[in-house]
Amino acid sequence: MRIQQELSKIEFEMREHARSHLPVEQEMQFYECIKRGDLEGARALALPLGGEGFGVLSGDRLRNLKYHLVITVAFITRFCVEGGMERETAYNLSDLYIRAVDHAESAGEINQIHAELIADFTERMRAVDKRSGFCYQVTKSMEYIYDHLHEKITVSRIAAQLGLSVPYLSKLFSAETGMTLNRYILKKRIDAACQMLKYSDYEAAEISSFLAFASHSYFIQKFRQETGLTPKQYRAKYHCSSVGIDKEDDTKSR
Repeated sequence: MRIQQELSKIEFEMREHARSHLPVEQEMQFYECIKRGDLEGARALALPLGGEGFGVLSGDRLRNLKYHLVITVAFITRFCVEGGMERETAYNLSDLYIRAVDHAESAGEINQIHAELIADFTERMRAVDKRSGFCYQVTKSMEYIYDHLHEKITVSRIAAQLGLSVPYLSKLFSAETGMTLNRYILKKRIDAACQMLKYSDYEAAEISSFLAFASHSYFIQKFRQETGLTPKQYRAKYHCSSVGIDKEDDTKSR
């Protein structure tokens, strides 16, 4: 009963002041732009959080902005998963941004996070779109690699999972992606290491172990070859900077 009374009151006030929520079509166009990897379109359709058409979720201005941004992240995440982003990547990224929202102490921080997550998800979807034409076997190989980055991965194990011969899978993967399976596995391990160095406090030695590198020295060697930086240098340059969380003591990056 109370909810119905409040609803009637809100509807009356919005009609009285000629206010309304954003058209659903406009919202969907915004999310579809992110899903397609269209950053220019997404930015053009993005509106300031908490502005006209957003509704009031809290009497506290900062909390109202936080609520709206959490809703936005949730929708973007689901659109991106539907568009082909790896599910765990999408949800882990969502969790990181929501935690950043939770720690934000000003409207300026919220707006910065809003802009950064739009760019981040959209750029990632652009990369997803580029690989969307891969055949079933290559796509399944990529999924297997993503799910087993913390284990020793061999081409023969992937081939066995797919019921293919090693030569056939190796040739197929190279033809479609332009790189060997082993090169792709290494790239995904380094990508994962970059994310951990940015957004966690694990030491580089722990990360190399988690990601099943043969040794810490081998990890450093390959990381430098891929990024041009050592893990320590990479963390010093990028640690948490993109989501507005304070850097930890530099000694943790050693």
